[in-house]
Amino acid sequence: KAVIICSPSNPTGSVYSQAELKDLADVLAKHKHVYAISDEIYEHISYVGKHESIAQFEELTDRMIIVNGVSKCYSMTGWRIGWMAAPKRIAKACSKLQGQYTSGPGSISQKAAQAAYEGSQDEVREMREAFARRKKLMFDLLSEIDGIEVNDPQGAFYLFPKLSSFYGKSNNGHIVENSDDLAIYLLEEAHVACVAGGAFGAPDNIRLSYATSDENLIEAVRRIKAALSKLKNEK
Repeated sequence: KAVIICSPSNPTGSVYSQAELKDLADVLAKHKHVYAISDEIYEHISYVGKHESIAQFEELTDRMIIVNGVSKCYSMTGWRIGWMAAPKRIAKACSKLQGQYTSGPGSISQKAAQAAYEGSQDEVREMREAFARRKKLMFDLLSEIDGIEVNDPQGAFYLFPKLSSFYGKSNNGHIVENSDDLAIYLLEEAHVACVAGGAFGAPDNIRLSYATSDENLIEAVRRIKAALSKLKNEK
């Protein structure tokens, strides 16, 4: 058995504090058969200061697995480079499986990832500052729309607003009963793509990414507002 911790989180952007991680580590320490898998892919996209990892607590060292990569903080999604840090017995077992699935990452991708990690981190800082600005922009714009409850994320590049107040409404044959319906409606009516919250176990929400330009975000929220205003209660 294993517990997966994702901080900063996809889809909510929530970030665990050191105290919260310590409490979780104390619980896991009592259950020796449970491993801890820490997904830290958004490690460098945090707006609340120093990144905290549950791996810092020694009581979990022998069953701690960290997964990370270059796709988010270095915008290298297409290079397909990820890595894992774990006790040798776990790493060797995973290597056997991975070797059969993909053989190994391309040498060019490996060199590019090495350059990203060893080079200047100024671009990462600039990107994080841009994400923080875009987060505030989108948060403020969405907060102006009646019927939307907007979370204020602490990391990653997603908002996860609650829009269940629009369920049970329709427009021009589009009936919105859940997050899947709403995601399809926004795609077809507003031409804005989002991810239904049901995929994350949160059927009242949708996930919106702000990993794009300020201009695109302003236009996207304008379209969302217009599309939602057309939804009327079913008679």
